[in-house]
Amino acid sequence: MKTLILSCDTGEGHNSCAKAIREEFLSRGEECDICEALHFLSEGAQKLITSGHTFMYRHTPKLYQSGYRFSENHPDMFHESSRLYEMFAKAALPLYEHIRDGGYDTVICVHLFPALMVTKILELYDPSLCTAFVATDYTCSPSVGDSRLGRCFIPAPSLAGEFVTGGISAELIVPSGIPIRPEFYTRAPKAEAKRSFGIEPSHQHLVAMTGSIGCGPLKELTETLAETMTDEQELTVVCGANEKLHRHLASRYAGQANIHILGFEKNVSLLLDSADLYLTKPGGISVTEAAAKALPMVLIDAIAAVEEYNLDFFTKAGAAVTAATPEELAACCLELLAQPERRAEMSAAIADAVPLNAAETTYETMCELHRMSIKAVDM
Repeated sequence: MKTLILSCDTGEGHNSCAKAIREEFLSRGEECDICEALHFLSEGAQKLITSGHTFMYRHTPKLYQSGYRFSENHPDMFHESSRLYEMFAKAALPLYEHIRDGGYDTVICVHLFPALMVTKILELYDPSLCTAFVATDYTCSPSVGDSRLGRCFIPAPSLAGEFVTGGISAELIVPSGIPIRPEFYTRAPKAEAKRSFGIEPSHQHLVAMTGSIGCGPLKELTETLAETMTDEQELTVVCGANEKLHRHLASRYAGQANIHILGFEKNVSLLLDSADLYLTKPGGISVTEAAAKALPMVLIDAIAAVEEYNLDFFTKAGAAVTAATPEELAACCLELLAQPERRAEMSAAIADAVPLNAAETTYETMCELHRMSIKAVDM
């Protein structure tokens, strides 16, 4: 089995999921590569999707939300007569040639766009490929049902009915969880992890992070929390790729000992181990990483769109809380920091909400699918 994972450069979450799957496959002695699916589009289309996504995500979240709602209300957006369908259909041939020339017999898509491209490949060029789609949010996103791949990995068993309603056959659904890197399934002692980031072990530690792009009201939240936290409570803010925000906050709070401002943090796993509470936007990968750590969350509805469903999933499970304004979110954080029993209840709720070891389940399922395809060819 030689596997190609197709990702999409619209935020780091999809790439992180792809890397987690690849790491599992490589650990089993399999050949496995990751490829950016948008490279097979025209240069103009690729730039429009990647740059447009980042700009709207960070600067115009209401426009991003409107676009997502439009796609929900217009399920024909990716039907064969649509311009979007034509764009991805044109990419099918160069992508197929890459798959063929690379000797790949298994293709896993961690984004809808490559899933639609591969659906066209199965239709026109090679129906024998072993294929799968991996959902990276806690909902069946618009037009997932327009893909026709061999398996559909979903974040939780409770979502199976939604995916069936969305057009995926029940027999193709695997409630695996969302693949994340293996370090998130291990935990360092909290005191040791706190010391690694300059946090006094006896202090309560709140970590605030809104994904790799660094969007949402981090500035306002930091200002409110900096004014209200005690000296025995410490805040670490991760700004990600938002360099402007990083420079501003680092300069403003350089003299406040209990406020720590980071840029792009490589060891997120250890940082979460150091946290007593996690303030984050509900990106699919972010909340799954926190769930693996059984870390209680306060969720920022910064973007809405698909992330609104992630927020609903974890708040309904009792694993997270949310609020409407930066001031209310800050109040939630301070309230939870003062209630260790409630945080423990939230941690326990996380254990029942999502499956763990999703990358392992993905590997084992694709191996079985590959064996079935070989038998079918031999017959």
